Amino acid sequence: MSLSSDQAAVPLQAWLRIQREAPSLNERAAALRRAVLGCPQVRQAWYLAWQPASGTYAQEGGGPRLPPGQGDPLAAGDQVLFEALLAQPSMSLDALRQLPCWLAGRLRRAAIHHGQALALSLEDGGAGLLLLQVEEGAGLEWLPWLRQLLVQLVGLAGGMSRSAPLLSADPQPALLLDERARPLEFNQALQALLGERSLAQVEALLPVNHLPLVRACLEQRRAIEAVEAQDDERILIWSFIPDLAERQVLARCREATQEVRDQREAARARRLYRLITENTTDLISRHTPEGVFLDASPASWTLLGYWPEELRGRSVDSLLHPLDQTQQARQAYEALEQDGYHTMTYRIRHRDGHYLWFETASRAIRETYTGAVVEVVSVSRDITARIQAEENKRRLAEVVEANTDLVLFIEPGGRLTHLNPSARRALGIAAEQPLPTLPQLLAEADLALLEREGWARADAGGVWSCEARLLPLAGGSLPVSLVLLAHRGAGDERYYSLVARDMTERELREAQQRRHQDELAHTARLVTLGELASGIAHEINQPLAAVVNYAGASQRYLQGVGGDPAATDKVAQGLARITEHANHASEVIKRLRAFLRKGQRRMQALDLAEVAREAVRLCHWEAGAAQVAVCDALPDNLPPVFADRVLLEQVLLNLLRNAIEANREVHAGAASQIRLEACEQDGSLAIRVLDQGPGVSDEQLVKLFTPFYTSKAEGLGLGLSMSRSIVEGFGGALEAFPLEGGLCLECRLPLGRDDESLSNSRG
Repeated sequence: MSLSSDQAAVPLQAWLRIQREAPSLNERAAALRRAVLGCPQVRQAWYLAWQPASGTYAQEGGGPRLPPGQGDPLAAGDQVLFEALLAQPSMSLDALRQLPCWLAGRLRRAAIHHGQALALSLEDGGAGLLLLQVEEGAGLEWLPWLRQLLVQLVGLAGGMSRSAPLLSADPQPALLLDERARPLEFNQALQALLGERSLAQVEALLPVNHLPLVRACLEQRRAIEAVEAQDDERILIWSFIPDLAERQVLARCREATQEVRDQREAARARRLYRLITENTTDLISRHTPEGVFLDASPASWTLLGYWPEELRGRSVDSLLHPLDQTQQARQAYEALEQDGYHTMTYRIRHRDGHYLWFETASRAIRETYTGAVVEVVSVSRDITARIQAEENKRRLAEVVEANTDLVLFIEPGGRLTHLNPSARRALGIAAEQPLPTLPQLLAEADLALLEREGWARADAGGVWSCEARLLPLAGGSLPVSLVLLAHRGAGDERYYSLVARDMTERELREAQQRRHQDELAHTARLVTLGELASGIAHEINQPLAAVVNYAGASQRYLQGVGGDPAATDKVAQGLARITEHANHASEVIKRLRAFLRKGQRRMQALDLAEVAREAVRLCHWEAGAAQVAVCDALPDNLPPVFADRVLLEQVLLNLLRNAIEANREVHAGAASQIRLEACEQDGSLAIRVLDQGPGVSDEQLVKLFTPFYTSKAEGLGLGLSMSRSIVEGFGGALEAFPLEGGLCLECRLPLGRDDESLSNSRG
């Protein structure tokens, strides 16, 4: 099998150069091995040098170590092989394995058989052989030709001039380039850098613009340094040094992969640090140990209103609040000297004159040998908003703790977490006592209302309120007005506060007010009784006169009973009339007694039409005397209202008497009319008294229900004022509206409740 042109392209350039430089035998043998291993058919190669003293061949240039031969090593020898190669410089490995020599045993033990041994000397006066193991099935006819080529190359290398001493001795990879940037010579360090690649591939190591660099180097008569080149993952730094006399350039490089990566990482870190420094909202600054600004980041303008150059050379103390200057400076200096680190909170003056709260962390930079503080690096941030928020929280906490209202903090599950002192006092819970549960403090009905609608409404609208009763642990009950507030914490978690205002005093005031209203109503009834005295006398006098007349007629009929049989029936008829009129007088007195009776208010569901007609009967005589007719337009199917009967009669009687007086003022001596009507509207029942009086002006309408305001010479001005108070006590309203030729007084009353509500109200 002949050697093809591709196979002949064995990378021998590097070996030839090393052979020419005449380094050690081991280096030349290693270069030869690398050269022949470039041939595709060669599986492995060894170079063995002849040792005349021992008469054996010794392995040089690396490669897999051959095992020792068989027999006694002290008696080993390769003289037979040496003489056979002198006669025939090429021998197949199969033939060599048959020779009675030490190397034959070594090949047999290594199972190396297909290949050839070629006699080849790499140094003057020496001898050696090249063992080549080739692929199975590959021919061996080309190997003698390869030996002849190698022998010629060894001879050629011996006749060539050596490279420049500085180039060969340079520990850094280097090569000589001509003016067209073609490689002329290169040293062993560059060959090591090339590895298995040939010299023709050296351009892969050079910068991509090495040709312009070589030309520039020669034309400008100067060296060009620090040119970066990329070789796969490696980074090389090249220097180009001109030899103007020879028109050559020495190119030297060094591997700087880690160095360049470190530099790039450092540059990135510096850029990042600069970006952080220039864009951070915190103020980064440098100071002398005495507190004088050396430098500051641009955040100084945003935070303090000063540019960095304005702060340089300025003392920090000049910006501190007077109360912070001495203490903060001394503490900072001592801490930095002792610990090397200090954090402080203080007030600093803005350029505009106002003070800000700052938090500053400082670190001391010490001199390497003495340990003295030579510089201080500080990072400061504006915490004014945080300080103000904390102050607001502190003040709010003081308000909660000092509040006379009961404040209870509650978790979503209903567990109490905190009670202010007012709540603990009112509920009888000592400071060290565990907090009770919510069901222990609320009445059952109030707790059910809270569960049914309180939590949901507070979550939806933020607040919910109701009237309730708290149950102190010592017993009893406490009437309160409850307000449930929903809050969100910093982590969006829910919590609640329950604010309870003690309503005990209000209940007492309301009871006292009701008693006072009862007193006023009783007084008003007495006044009304005096004004209605003549009407009352007329009401009672009529039935009494009728009783007297019927009694006298009955006596006359009794005297004539014997002569007139019909007289008995007339007597019986007269006695019946006497009974009727006596009962009528009794009813009048009974109504007056009920009207004048002083007692507790009794709320109940009432038929408004019935109460109104009773009031009309009470003022019937007064209306008749003024020739005023009361027109009853009240429906019979009105829903019941919830009020006190006697007080409601008093209100309606005041409205009717006020209307009678208004009609009398306009229609004195002539007939007039008052209209009484009612209707249901907006969940309440409205009854209206419409008169035909002079009406009122806008100014009078505003003062109409003011106590002691009256347009009558003999009036007290308490009737309408007291009536409004009574109606509002029922939960209703009393209003006045001007009419075309008169005035309308409208009383709106709440509709009656069911039996359960009524019983609860009485209780």
